Amino acid sequence: MAPKSSEFIPLKIAVLTVSDSRTSADDSSGDYLVSALTQAGHKLAYRALCADNLFRVRAQTSEWIADEAVQVVLINGGTGFNEQNRVPEAVGVLFERTVQGFGEMFRQLSFAEIKGSAMQSRALAGLANRTLIFCLPGSTGACQLGWEQLIRDQLDARTKPCNFVTHL
Repeated sequence: MAPKSSEFIPLKIAVLTVSDSRTSADDSSGDYLVSALTQAGHKLAYRALCADNLFRVRAQTSEWIADEAVQVVLINGGTGFNEQNRVPEAVGVLFERTVQGFGEMFRQLSFAEIKGSAMQSRALAGLANRTLIFCLPGSTGACQLGWEQLIRDQLDARTKPCNFVTHL
């Protein structure tokens, strides 16, 4: 367990973009997440892009969960209600504990921007092998909303009354 701290503790974070159409040249959501996490003082451990294939997503996420160089995984894309979106099925089974409030709060915040369409978001988060995994929609706006409103402060050991750093 990490010590309680009044100082910032940089975390090692991996970013996975799940898309059948994006490339590293036009991955604006992945670019945003990398920029946001480094600006916050964290370290980019890895970055990858993979097709929305249940087994490829699960394999990449599993590899990072087992890697001591990764404390947090940020996945963007593949969380919609479309039948090709497989991230919840690929990643959810890996969780030892689900962070129920993340998906609930993400949809609540999304409602202010996209109204009832927010109910089709399957954003989720959980903990596996002391690695925290957040699964966000693929739009850059959704990644900004998730990072700025929910994730950033929970990855800061100074956030009171609680944060996730002590669980990593």
